[in-house]
Amino acid sequence: MGHGGNVIHELMTDHREVEEMFARIQALPAGDERRREVADDFTIELVRHSVAEEQYLYPAVREHVPGGGDLADKEIADHATVEKLLKEIEGVDCGDARFGVLVDRIISEVSAHIRDEEQNLFPALAEACSPEQLNELGERVRRAKKLAPTRPHPNAPDNKLLAAGTGLVDRVRDLATGRGKSS
Repeated sequence: MGHGGNVIHELMTDHREVEEMFARIQALPAGDERRREVADDFTIELVRHSVAEEQYLYPAVREHVPGGGDLADKEIADHATVEKLLKEIEGVDCGDARFGVLVDRIISEVSAHIRDEEQNLFPALAEACSPEQLNELGERVRRAKKLAPTRPHPNAPDNKLLAAGTGLVDRVRDLATGRGKSS
């Protein structure tokens, strides 16, 4: 899908891409090796997306949206839950029954998070910010995703502080292993 435009369009495009990956993994039979590739793909996308949101979207929500601090805190807590699940699935063989359970939990958590952002946070942000502010946020989010980590780091002290360096290390590891090449 084409990316660009304001932050809401950018992030909703990410959401649709992740939902498509979820549909792909659900269509594959249990134990199929391709499930690992799809899980790696959605892990990469979710980590990059989350880091960019935490760097730029949620600070903007705190600044511009009435009650934005509570909204941002809830979304960040959702990210922490998903990141732990992504870290857990990273170490589980796709033939293990736990793999399917983790996929289902990730899909459930992420789907609820997407609904919440699209029904509550995005409309509030659109109302509180000018089109220019939303476009600038979109640019910042796109830049952040290019540098962001591609692997979950749930025990890292702050994704914003580690993003560029950790992202570089993750991308080198991905290149060496071929991880993320199926998307």
